[in-house]
Parts: sequence; structure tokens; C-alpha cells
Amino acid sequence: MRPILLPLLLALGACMPAPQADQPSRAALVEPGLPPVKTFAAPHPAPPSRANGDIARDFLDLAFKLESGRDLPVLTRFEGPITLRVLGHAPRTLASDLNRLLYRLRTEAGLDIALTDRDDAAITIQAVTRADIRRQLPQAACFVAPNVSNLAQYRLARRTSVVNWTLLRERKRLAIFLPNDTSPQEMRDCLHEELAQALGPLNDLYRLPDSVFNDDNVHTVLTGFDMLILRAYYAPELRNGMTRAEVAARLPRLLARLNPAGEHREMRALGPTPRVWIDAIQTALGPGAGPAERRRAAERALQIASSMGWTDHRRAFSHYAMGRLTQAVDPGSALRDFQAADRFYASAPDTELHRAYVAAQLAAHAIGRGDGAAARQIVDRNIGAAARYENAALLATLMMLRAEALALTGEPDLSDSVRLDSLGWARYGFGADWAVRAKMREIESLNPLKG
Repeated sequence: MRPILLPLLLALGACMPAPQADQPSRAALVEPGLPPVKTFAAPHPAPPSRANGDIARDFLDLAFKLESGRDLPVLTRFEGPITLRVLGHAPRTLASDLNRLLYRLRTEAGLDIALTDRDDAAITIQAVTRADIRRQLPQAACFVAPNVSNLAQYRLARRTSVVNWTLLRERKRLAIFLPNDTSPQEMRDCLHEELAQALGPLNDLYRLPDSVFNDDNVHTVLTGFDMLILRAYYAPELRNGMTRAEVAARLPRLLARLNPAGEHREMRALGPTPRVWIDAIQTALGPGAGPAERRRAAERALQIASSMGWTDHRRAFSHYAMGRLTQAVDPGSALRDFQAADRFYASAPDTELHRAYVAAQLAAHAIGRGDGAAARQIVDRNIGAAARYENAALLATLMMLRAEALALTGEPDLSDSVRLDSLGWARYGFGADWAVRAKMREIESLNPLKG
């Protein structure tokens, strides 16, 4: 299940004063209609950079637990070729995103997986509305379920043993439910996470900095680490019904064969993530809580991270969440938390994309101060990561921030060009035209020259 989280790119300008006059901007002059949607070309996944000893521990914790913390007794996977079909009304971008993902699964994870139009497909992807999904699982943006092929079957089986993952002994039929009334990027992100869980591990671990198997939702497309996990999951050394101990005995040689570079790296062995911290983060960023309750939960998460002595990406994420939730009421404190998040991310490996998220907040603060040069430096240092990790929403946000920074430094023509270039990415990342225009207005409102 991909949880609903407070969008990481929401309310960039919440800490800034709104424009004081309804003054037309230069962007309105160069954007009479939105350009076509832009999409990414060839993927550039980085290979896993951690020791095989750490990866073996990650594999076991991912494969033998559910997100709730419940243990899974045995390994389960598909046997033989895997077929997949698509039902429902989906945007055109889903077909191209799915084909790119299936190609990666075949070439990087070594899976025998292909599309079909047959009713007996092993995996069915059904595109439904967000309301349909939330009527079944209110906390979910999208989800996967075993032993069903559509939402009607899931409704009937929801509270029965049919869809109980702990009783599964082999995967034969699963369904993935994706929202069809959201942005192309959100649908793609759900596709990557839910198909990875349909094929392999069902758990998420906050200690993983380089994976979609992490509920922080920073990584949104399958990484090199994720592909290695799936390749290991379907390795001939493993089979359905193996216990954790049996898999653990085979993993060292298996990973040495699949990832020889990991044999020579030093283990980091990050400590476990306590449930109390996870609950605090989910309250702070998930649905259902009011602003004050969210801030209190973020404070708890930060206190726990500090008391645990963390200096890794989880400590940074605690500061980031705190900054996000205080920027509307205490912008100075929020800026200090964003700066702390950047420092902790900078000292941890595999956090290039994480720092790009923080960069958007730091650049927004710089623009609000009228410091275009500082904002440009921050954006230029991080914008490449957004493109490499195929995050169009983040890329468009950083480009729009760069456009405002250029306007502040006296380069209006280049500012207009960058802003216009951002809109194709924004259409993929944010979806509807009104959402794209709202994001552009939000970022323009940061610029004190336009107030």
C-alpha cells in the first residue's frame, strides 16, 4: 500500500506574505496555453551502493514482514512466466509508463513478465477513482491485494481470509488498484510501488535511503537497489514456502553472485526504526489530523530521532517534516529545520534526491528574501537530481524557482524561457491545468518584486 502523505512539494510559499496587489506577471504574457506533457527518456538507475551484508538484512526484513509489523511465515512469489493486464479508464501516460517499467523489470531484474489481454492474467491493474480506493482503504493512495482480479471481488473478500497475506503460500493472482483521477506522476509512482510489492517484498523500511520500499515516498521509481531485491527474490536458489532461516542461509552466496561489488563494502547496519517514530511521522504527514496535532506529532518524531542518536536520513526527514509543518506559523524556525535536514542529508550516503526536496524549500526562502543569487545557487546544485530520479513535480518546482531567481537577478528573458520550459514537466507532475497554474502562482507569490 502506498500511503497518503502530505505532498512533499505542497505550500512552498506558506511562510511568505501573499502578493498585495492583483498585478499581472510576465508569466501570464508567455503562457497563453500550456505546452504538451513532457516525459522522461531512458532511465538512469544507480547500482546499489551498500554492503551485501546490509542488503541481506534488508531483504529478510522486507520479505518476511508486512508494513503493519506482522511476520510472514514463508517466502511467496510467482512461479513461471508472469502475465499482466490493465482494466479501467486510464490516462494515455499509463501505457507508456507501464511499458518502460516492464522493460526494466525484464532487463534489470531478470523477470519473465509480459502484457496480456486474457482474463486469467496473474496480475490485473485496475484504474479506478481515488474515492473508490479510499472507500476500501481510507489511508491508501493505491494498493495491491492477493487472490482477486478486480475491485468488485476485493469488496466481497475484504474482511475474509481470501486476501490475508499471512495465509498465502504461492502467488497466483493479484490485483493492483491505481487512481485514474490524479496526475500522471502520481499514477506512475503508484504503479512502481504496487507492482514491486505484487512481485516481491510487502514491507517498507524507513531505514532504506535508496528504495521505493520506504514510506517516506522520496523515491518514486524503482531504484537499482529495488531491482537487485527483485532479482534476488526470483533467483533459482529461492523457492516458495522457504522460511526466513532458509532464505538467510542462501542469501550470502546469492548476493555475492548478483552483486559482487557489495562484497567489498563496509557494513553500516543502521538500527531499527521504532514504531513510535513511524506512528508520529504518519500522524504528522498522513490524513486525518489537524494542523496542531500534526505539529505535535512532528515534534515527537524529532524528539525520538534526537534521543535515538540518529544522524542518518531519518533524522534529516524528522527535521524536514518539522519544517514543513511549522513554516506557516514560524518561518524562522522552519528555515532552521530545513537547514538541519540538509546538513544531516549531506552527511549520509544515497540522499541526493532527498537534498533536492530540501533545496526547493531553501530556495523558496531565499527568493522570499529577495536573494536571487542564493536561490539560483541552491537550485542549480540540485536540479539534476530531480531529472535523474525522474521526478517531474520536483523538477518543475525547481525550474519555476529558478525562473523567479533569474527575475530577481535581472534576467527577465531567461526567466521567461525557464518558466515556460517547466510547464511540460509540471503537466506530468501536477496533472490538471489548474494545478499547474496554481503551482506557478504559488511560486511567483514568493517573489517580493511581484507583491
